Amino acid sequence: MASGTALIYDEEMTTHKLLWNDPICDIEVPERLSSSYEQLRSYHLVERCVHVPVREGSEEEILLVHSLEHLEVAKSTQKMNEEELKRVSENYDAFFFHPSTYHCARLAVGAALQLVDAVMAGKVRNGMALVRPPGHHSQRNAANGFCLFNNVAIAAEYAKLKYGLQRILIVDWDVHHGQGTQYIFEEDPSVLYFSWHRYEHQEFWPSLKESDYDAVGLGKGKGFNINLPWNKVGMGNSDYLAAFFHVLLPMAFEFDPELVIVSSGYDAGIGDPEGQMNATPEVFAHLTHFLMQLANGKLCVILEGGYHLKSLGESVCMTVRTLLGDPVPQITGEMAPCLSAVESIQNVRAAHKPYWKWLAYEDTSFLQNLSTKSHLLKKANSNPSTEDESQITNNNTVKVERFLELHMKNILFPVPPIKTATTGSEGSEHFLPEHVQLVKEMDETEIKALVSGFYADLVKEDKTLLSLGSTFVILDKILKKEVCNGIAASPTAALSAAVALRHSVRFGFQRVLCVFVGDMQMIPNTEDGKMLIINICEKEQSRKTGCKHYISLNWKEDAGGNDLFSAVLGFILPVAYSYQPNLTVIAVGPNRNLGISGISLLVALLRGLAESRVFAVIEDTEISLMQSVAKALVGASTPPFGIYVPPTQEKVNKIKALRDQFQQEWKMLQCSVNDGTSRN
Repeated sequence: MASGTALIYDEEMTTHKLLWNDPICDIEVPERLSSSYEQLRSYHLVERCVHVPVREGSEEEILLVHSLEHLEVAKSTQKMNEEELKRVSENYDAFFFHPSTYHCARLAVGAALQLVDAVMAGKVRNGMALVRPPGHHSQRNAANGFCLFNNVAIAAEYAKLKYGLQRILIVDWDVHHGQGTQYIFEEDPSVLYFSWHRYEHQEFWPSLKESDYDAVGLGKGKGFNINLPWNKVGMGNSDYLAAFFHVLLPMAFEFDPELVIVSSGYDAGIGDPEGQMNATPEVFAHLTHFLMQLANGKLCVILEGGYHLKSLGESVCMTVRTLLGDPVPQITGEMAPCLSAVESIQNVRAAHKPYWKWLAYEDTSFLQNLSTKSHLLKKANSNPSTEDESQITNNNTVKVERFLELHMKNILFPVPPIKTATTGSEGSEHFLPEHVQLVKEMDETEIKALVSGFYADLVKEDKTLLSLGSTFVILDKILKKEVCNGIAASPTAALSAAVALRHSVRFGFQRVLCVFVGDMQMIPNTEDGKMLIINICEKEQSRKTGCKHYISLNWKEDAGGNDLFSAVLGFILPVAYSYQPNLTVIAVGPNRNLGISGISLLVALLRGLAESRVFAVIEDTEISLMQSVAKALVGASTPPFGIYVPPTQEKVNKIKALRDQFQQEWKMLQCSVNDGTSRN
């Protein structure tokens, strides 16, 4: 399995710049690149990456997507004077030429292709290319919106041609719609294109009808173009996460891409004058973490927009940290999507229902009367002058810089020296993946003292007492932040989980999530809210079913493959993110009703929570299960999640019933407006 993260950057791309006064284009500055790179250096991330040199994209490669006429116009600008450059630039919407633009645009294309080659050839697992000019607005025959050549579209066509790929996912999280990419692939079922973007009912640039949710693709490409329009500004972390849980991730896992490419615009982040959204940098770490679970980890992130330099730099660093495998910081903000976000999510699901198996039995309907329509009328009557706007923007830039200084100090934390720990006999290291460190068992006297002091009511027999040694030693190292996560084998997983939960709360943790797979014979008291238990079991548990901190999910995995995706993405993850735990305990007990692939999926996705503090305890010491869970915990490679199986109607109804029951408490479950109240 490939390891390492590529970073591609060349200062040469900063030579493309605006030579005259243009209030629309003046935000696309060379410092977008240089300051992002400096921020990476200041966090010592540059030296941790694999450096891949930049090359120019060839004319043949550019012609994979663009017309010869477009290429020739771009080429002809190299020797033009300022007046001539200005005249050519005026032929396009929001674009400027400089004598070095053509060279820089070819470097941007070449950087994207170098990244694809490094990932596909297994030299690295994933990577990021910092490029200018960006690409996602440029069309076959036109520059547009600061973009000359469509770097990401060329990279996708190149990957199909050179590596014979048949399924590529492009995720465009820039705040503008990448209409160029949509036009290029809208009839192509081999490319699944997802874009969320500020839309405001077609009021926001590029102001196209085909940026709305009902543009699903054309001909054979129907269902492979996903537009999620944001109809108001101020979208935050919970809105972006809800879009992933309830739209993108279920589609992506069903599509099963062989490569994921991100059109990575950070104008969707806080402080950006273009986006005017409120998402903080760590949300990009979470989004990156989710995408790393697809395509066997083959992920290429290519820079697009981002015009608040501090917000851009911090968000780039969050993305690169996550690609490198660092623990993901806790997400901040209220975990409840706003009403407008839920409306958009509902309409996208309704538009795509005919094309996706996971939506086949979902109860979806279109919403016509959107809550944001009235806001537009108010906005039309109160437009500030450009002068007022620039005053507001300047004040806001400084405010956001100060906010981000403090915010990053609050959310960043020292990474524990050991990633994953386990106890075990000599020789265990031979079957566990690299980077799993063996730690010494706790001795018998210590175990007895701990148990008699605090857990005597749980531990009835001496023989079970000794089995808790692994649980205590690994859990203590996680709680003291000496290791990031750990895995223990136990002959009594239910007892180990019960002790682990009480031990963590006694240590001072306020919110501990426990996902228990199998028969959980010992259910602790969860009424104080310090624990949230999700029990995935074959038979319905009658106890405590009304309690929001104990949830029984009755599920038996499909024999033909893994159908747990719908439960994890549609229910477990939204509940877990709503709760925001400080620690996650994943226990596999007797009569487990999930196969290895389902359990691995759970572990891999839940590792994004609680700063990746996960304690896994497994009763079944089957080597392949231990290996797969350890692999998911280390995160150095993606364990196989098995064959995707769409959920049956019965299972979809089961998730819907649970969603209806719990969405008032756990608001990230909301994916349609009749699902209850969202924040305004």
